[in-house]
Amino acid sequence: MFIKIEYKKSAFRHGFSIEDINWAYTHYRYDGPIEDMDNKFLRIGFNQSGNLLEIMYNEIDEHSVNIFHVMKCRSIYFHLLNL
Repeated sequence: MFIKIEYKKSAFRHGFSIEDINWAYTHYRYDGPIEDMDNKFLRIGFNQSGNLLEIMYNEIDEHSVNIFHVMKCRSIYFHLLNL
């Protein structure tokens, strides 16, 4: 199923390109809701260079999301990957 991705300007704050973000978003290792935050989700995946990224997004509807945060994955989320 095709998902339309929208981006907030803040998604690019840490210098990752749309291509890297899209790759990590579609080739993810973890996806789930963020505790105590309504309609906010965390997805963790590798970009094309092998960097593990944390991607935070909102669901707009069943066919589209809004990515608002992308950065190198912090160690606080490693436990979610069962590494």
